[in-house]
Formats: sequence, structure tokens, C-alpha cells
Amino acid sequence: MSNPNDRLEPLTPREAVELYEADRRDEVSDATLQSHGYRLERFVEWCEREDIDNLNDVSGRDIQRFKLYRKQQVSTVTLKSQMDTIRVFLRFCESLDGVRDGVAESVVSPTVDREDNVSGAILPGERAETILSYLDKYRYASTHHVLLRILWETGCRMGAARAIDVEHVDLHDCRIELHHQPESDTPLKNGKRGEREVAISPDTALLIEDYMEETRHDVTDDYGRNPLLTTEYGRLTKNTLRAYVYRLSRPCQYGEGCPVDREPEECEAVESRMSASKCPDSRSPHAIRRGAITHWLSQDVPTEVVSDRMNVTKDVLDEHYDKRSKRERMEQRRGYLDDI
Repeated sequence: MSNPNDRLEPLTPREAVELYEADRRDEVSDATLQSHGYRLERFVEWCEREDIDNLNDVSGRDIQRFKLYRKQQVSTVTLKSQMDTIRVFLRFCESLDGVRDGVAESVVSPTVDREDNVSGAILPGERAETILSYLDKYRYASTHHVLLRILWETGCRMGAARAIDVEHVDLHDCRIELHHQPESDTPLKNGKRGEREVAISPDTALLIEDYMEETRHDVTDDYGRNPLLTTEYGRLTKNTLRAYVYRLSRPCQYGEGCPVDREPEECEAVESRMSASKCPDSRSPHAIRRGAITHWLSQDVPTEVVSDRMNVTKDVLDEHYDKRSKRERMEQRRGYLDDI
């Protein structure tokens, strides 16, 4: 009896995606096709990294390896959408005799719990860099751009970013001072103990300088202070700052597909300026702080340095902010041991 897999014809991952998109173009909306295209592009990139140039060779084990790879980079909600799209794509490839029979059914999507669907999760470093790259290119020196760069690079809390005045930024020395000023509506969470100076990169200093010269509204707040982050009416309110972050972190905002295949005109997360938090893949300001802390720790920055910079005790950092996996921590420890 002949083996069905003997009929396979060579098919590269990129050619397969092109054929899939052409086949689905008249069946789904442009937004859905774009979403599928983005998810499949991540799969193609992974295949290239793994030197997989023929889908005939792909097995269920390879798909599981890809799933574990993406699991380190995205939320559970996004991962589920990714794997669901991969399953449909592989079924199409099976119909073309490009993938072994049964591979599509080996795709296991994660179960999405309610806790996975809230915005209190971490913003992964890869996503943060993607958003910042988008802002660098399309919205350079905007309030959104400066806000996200400060939150990501300093890991400060939302209230601390809101409290920054123009006078608190030293562009020459590349640093920002954080002051506790509750009498004028900008307290820091830890009060006077939260006051500190935070170093910023020269690139961030230049970005802030361009923002102050070209974009910032030249206004004072209700207390006569000169806030760094402004609207035309004065200092950013907490609600506005929070809404900015939710909006910026929606995948569709920076050119990626909807995590749940919603049509933009029907999506409740784009109904108004303040509804972005309804997107299951948007993130809160505190998720950026978690992501920033995890990022610094993943770069082998000593815990004591991260603790001081982010104004969080080591115990709280370990319990609530350090989102590195056990495997990641082990590999970092291994790096130190290899040098001994």
C-alpha cells in the first residue's frame, strides 16, 4: 500500500503563505487577511531561523517547538490566535500535498483563562521594541512616543511619569529627577522614599529635546508648574495617560493584526478614545513596568541596580515583577558558571 506522504511536493514556507493568502483573499475581509498574514510571517521567520525550507519536512514536533518559541514572546490570548491560524494554514498546505497528513491536527492551541485576558499581564520586550520602532518611524517626538519611551526605559510608575516637569529633565547629563509633590497633585507612590534620579540614554534625551521644541504644548498646570507631558489644557491626567498606553499597545495600532480577528468597524476597543482597554491584547501602564523590569533583569543587570532604579524592594520585585521563566533564570545562571 502506498504511503500518502509519498505524494508530497516541495513547498517553501513563504510560497505556501503566498498561496494561502491568494486563496483566502475573496473569502475574508482585508483586516482578517492582514491578521493572518502577520501571524504567518512570524512562522515563516521561525522556519528561516531553523533552516526549514520545505514544509514537507515539518512535523507535529516542529509545530510544538514553534509554539514554545512564541510562548516566550506573546500573551496567551495572542498565542491562541497564532496557533489557530497555523492550524488552518497547515490544513490548506495539506490540501496542496505540501505538508504531511495529520500535521494540522497536531496543533494544540492554549486554553485562554479569564486571567490571561486582562491587561495586567506583562508587555514583552519584543512588543515594546516593535511599538517604539513604529513610533520612531511614524509618530516621532509625539507625546505618545515620549511617554512610552520614558515608561519603558525607566520602568517608572505611571504617577512618576506624570509628575515630571520640564525642569526635572537634564538633557546634558541625560537624567530625569523624580520628585514627590503631593501638594500640587503629583505624589509618588512611596512618597519621599520614591524620589530619585534616573539615567536615560542619549537617544531618549534627544527625543525629549525634539519633543519639547516641536510638539509639547507650552502650558502650565493648575499650580503654575511646567509639566513635561501635556495636552493643550495642561498636565496629562491619570485617565488620559492610561488611555494613551492602552491605545498604543493595541496590536492594530502599530500595524499588526487583531488578536481575535475582529473587524475594526465592529470592534468595541476602537469605538472611542477611552475604550482601548477593551482590546484583549492591550496593556496597562503597570504591564509596561513589569515588562521593563523583566527586560532589565533578562539583560543581566544586577537585581540591586534594578531595585534602586525602579524604586521597588528586592522581595516585592521577586514576587510581583520578575516574570522571567525558570528556564530563563537557569540559563542566565549557567552563563555566570561558564565564566568561572
